[in-house]
Amino acid sequence: MRKEAIERRNEILDAADELFGQKGFDGTSTNEILEKVGIARGTLYYHFKSKEDIMDALIDRYNTQILGAANGIATDKSIPVHERIVRVVMALNVSGGNSKEIIDHIHKPQNALMHQKIQKVIINGLPPILTEIIREGIEQELFSTPYPYECMEMIVAYTNTVFDDDMVDLTDDERAARIPAFIFNVERLLGVESGSLMYMMKMFDGGNGGGGHGNDGG
Repeated sequence: MRKEAIERRNEILDAADELFGQKGFDGTSTNEILEKVGIARGTLYYHFKSKEDIMDALIDRYNTQILGAANGIATDKSIPVHERIVRVVMALNVSGGNSKEIIDHIHKPQNALMHQKIQKVIINGLPPILTEIIREGIEQELFSTPYPYECMEMIVAYTNTVFDDDMVDLTDDERAARIPAFIFNVERLLGVESGSLMYMMKMFDGGNGGGGHGNDGG
């Protein structure tokens, strides 16, 4: 029974994920989820108290997927420290194959609550992962800061608000101008030589922005 219950719960989450992607959280009714899975209302409420409860469970699943991939890279000592930082941030867009789809559909206006909750996951979950890489960099004398965690918190909070199309309206030119300024300031925060972190530009290359959770729109 236990295995069946887990499978049924995942079926409900898969159906909700697909419907939220197509119609948005606000535009999806619990009836539509029931119909898609082919279950009775009582079965749904056995697993979830409400539609928002389903959303929270989905966000937990995204959390495991997105932060799990980031953590896997962060702890891989075979990757140089500098490269690991970029790859951890990039993992927010590409981990697990469908994170890009997650990011795209939470940016729909009708998914504003999901967007806010995912941002909370990233702003709370990513700085500790990045901090461990920075501490390693300090040991290797690559970085010099008495505040590794606070540095990462500032960086994650900035990239997930200013570079998020839903939070700050930037033209392509304005975004392009922000990137070297951002890197210049990160260099100051980490106490490294000017220009030494310009490799981070690659986080922002390509069509999906790449600078983290919010800047997929180019």
